[in-house]
Amino acid sequence: MSDVLVIGSGPAGLSIAAALGQRGLSVEGITAIDPAQPWPNTFGIWADELANLGLSDFLAHRWQNTIVQMGEDAFPLQRDYGLLNRDKLQSHWLAQGQHHGIRWHQGKAAEVSHSARRSEVIDQSGKAYSARLVIDTSGHHPVLIARPPALKPVAYQAAYGIVGRFSAPPIEPGQMVLMDYRDDYLPVPERPLPPTFLYAMDLGDDVYFVEETSLAHAPAIRFETLERRLHQRLTKRGVTVVETHHTERCLFPMNMPLPDFSQSVVGFGGAASMVHPATGYMMGSLLRRGPALARAIAQSLEASNASPAEVAQKAWQTLWPTERLRKHYLYTFGLENLMAFNTHDLQQFFTSFFELSQPQWAGFLADTSTLPEIVQAMLVLFGRTSNPVRWGLMSSVVSHGNLLRRTLTT
Repeated sequence: MSDVLVIGSGPAGLSIAAALGQRGLSVEGITAIDPAQPWPNTFGIWADELANLGLSDFLAHRWQNTIVQMGEDAFPLQRDYGLLNRDKLQSHWLAQGQHHGIRWHQGKAAEVSHSARRSEVIDQSGKAYSARLVIDTSGHHPVLIARPPALKPVAYQAAYGIVGRFSAPPIEPGQMVLMDYRDDYLPVPERPLPPTFLYAMDLGDDVYFVEETSLAHAPAIRFETLERRLHQRLTKRGVTVVETHHTERCLFPMNMPLPDFSQSVVGFGGAASMVHPATGYMMGSLLRRGPALARAIAQSLEASNASPAEVAQKAWQTLWPTERLRKHYLYTFGLENLMAFNTHDLQQFFTSFFELSQPQWAGFLADTSTLPEIVQAMLVLFGRTSNPVRWGLMSSVVSHGNLLRRTLTT
């Protein structure tokens, strides 16, 4: 019997397994794929987030010229953006796991049961694995984590992207475009459709990554629609694709219900609803919150008679303390606002957002601000933005006031 059994070997699984191993715990994992199989999607992150964690060596690219474009004028953000070196980070966590004796087993978890001193997971082949605690990192639709039913349709962030060479630079060389919400490339009848934006970066050697992204929509915008819009956008700028090195399709829920915190299995990553509800960012959260979770689990397991339920309760409390829960509901309120805006209102909203002081908008995006700091930033934005955006925000208080109440009363 191991101390901890990890379900899933994506970024969340490898990172928490390595953090637990560093704490001297015996760790095993069940994974449906080879843990060394390359991750399919790119992971962007602000360079200072990695620097604060001492992880700057895991940047594959770094851009000083990072902009957003809401109209004809580009807005420089004066903050470096980075692209994680997926292979290097994955190899690092695998090497840490090997050093600490972490063993991965091929299989798919099917069910779990608990006794006073251990949990037992049965995989689809009938093989049993025992551990004092089970952590499910199998994604946004986890195998073992229980959630209450969603009370409204789940909103999804969707993106279609291309890495390749183009007939002309699709963005300025050396540039990273966080958001380009211009919709002049669309025929006028299509412009009321759900807004999407360009996310793009110069990877060097005349290679670019361009991605058409839907921030959030219920139901999810189809990949075919995003692909068509991306090519329409490029055509409007006189650019065509010459070589395609990689095609990326990304889809994940933004506002899944939070897990049942009374259960004896702990979630991490998407399984624990750790995606930022208003932005879609999660990698920075994994890197920041994983070590504290591993520490709490190791401390709980020091009591030889601790039950899985007792260890899980401490883990859930560490992962989702009261202030973080309150911030989650406030961010979800923000998501509802963003989904209600048309392209013009989104342009005005984000213009006002990025005109906030850098600590205000940076802390909001990274989920590192305190609740009072977030409220203060939102009040400043409300005072500065356009009347249509103000009206949308006030209307949302009526239609989504339950989220604000939970921010105050959780």
